[in-house]
Amino acid sequence: MNKPKIVILGAGFGGLMAVTTLQKELKENEAEVILVNKHAYHYQRTWLHQVAGGSVHPNRVRFEIKPLLDQNKVQFVQKTVIKIDRDNKKVVFENNEDLSYDYLVVSLGGEQENHGIKGIKEYAFSISSVNAARRICNHIEDQFRTYHIHQNDDNLTFVIGGAGLTSIEFLGELTDWVPKLCRQYRVDQNKVKYICVQSSYPLQLFDRDIAEYAVTSLEKKGVQFILGKRVKECKEDSVVIGTKGEEETEVIKTGTFIWAAGVRGNRIIEDAGIETTNGRVKVQPDLRAPCCSDLFIIGDCSIVMDENTGEPHSPTAQIALQQGITSAKNIISLVRDEGELETFVPHIRGIICALGNNNACGVVYGKKITGSKALAMKKLIDNRALYMIGGPALIAKKGRFNLV
Repeated sequence: MNKPKIVILGAGFGGLMAVTTLQKELKENEAEVILVNKHAYHYQRTWLHQVAGGSVHPNRVRFEIKPLLDQNKVQFVQKTVIKIDRDNKKVVFENNEDLSYDYLVVSLGGEQENHGIKGIKEYAFSISSVNAARRICNHIEDQFRTYHIHQNDDNLTFVIGGAGLTSIEFLGELTDWVPKLCRQYRVDQNKVKYICVQSSYPLQLFDRDIAEYAVTSLEKKGVQFILGKRVKECKEDSVVIGTKGEEETEVIKTGTFIWAAGVRGNRIIEDAGIETTNGRVKVQPDLRAPCCSDLFIIGDCSIVMDENTGEPHSPTAQIALQQGITSAKNIISLVRDEGELETFVPHIRGIICALGNNNACGVVYGKKITGSKALAMKKLIDNRALYMIGGPALIAKKGRFNLV
């Protein structure tokens, strides 16, 4: 009898947690487990703002996948998925090779959403991957180097579209880094401008008082928030902003525009004919897609409803990790024909927004915290994610024991 084949697409938080749970719980010959990822490494998306803001080397936010895997139980395939063929139970790679499955876990992560705004794709940066974050870091330093030569003030104007978690954390890093760049390239720090454009209020993950703490902290470091307006067009040397429904616009000249106001689910899921909302699937309580008894969707591509508010939970790392465990346990139940599957119930321990080297804000177990205590808690949370995936050895390898 052939062993059931379990395929996991994506080695993000959810995918890696699913794999590590499967290899721990399954017997050696009980199933064939295959992890597919386009890179040989996993990268911590929650640390990308530090790479973009010049405080952390790219190698510190990523680690090799293979050392985490039990080679007797899990096969790693480094390929890029372009299609899910549900009718034939296969995934198709960009070289037209394919891989069959009996059970599929989709953890492919999100994609940048441009909302049809002209010029975003061509001219905007995004903090969406290790390489994208590194490009931002290199570009920012080059702006200071160029200014030192040509004295063009646009080089020192940094515009960020969106005021969500990624944007705010990046601004915290950037405002800490800029004084060092000014000293290095002999630039007057008063020439530097940071502008954050947001159509509504910042940090809607949090209560208003926590969001106001973050805004006030960054304003003290020179950040200008333009609220109630949205980006209408991005050009090579400027950004056009305005109010929805009104023709009047304002042009901000800039050498750097970073777009962080739109994330959607992976388009591969839509292309597979699965019903989605902005690329995300409202999964069943057991994390399966409504259309398929053999397909689990977790992480950024899934929608999990909050029973208290009736709104979707924000797709955070902690939810993805928990989904990875539940999806793996449910697949094991299917393999063993053990009956009813486990219902996924997210346990939201809290969320923290870093505001630079020595400040943060957020909520942990319902308690609001700010300042250095919040920053220490964020680092503890990061360490816990690493521990869940790779144990204490992975924490030590990434050098994340320091709390301050």
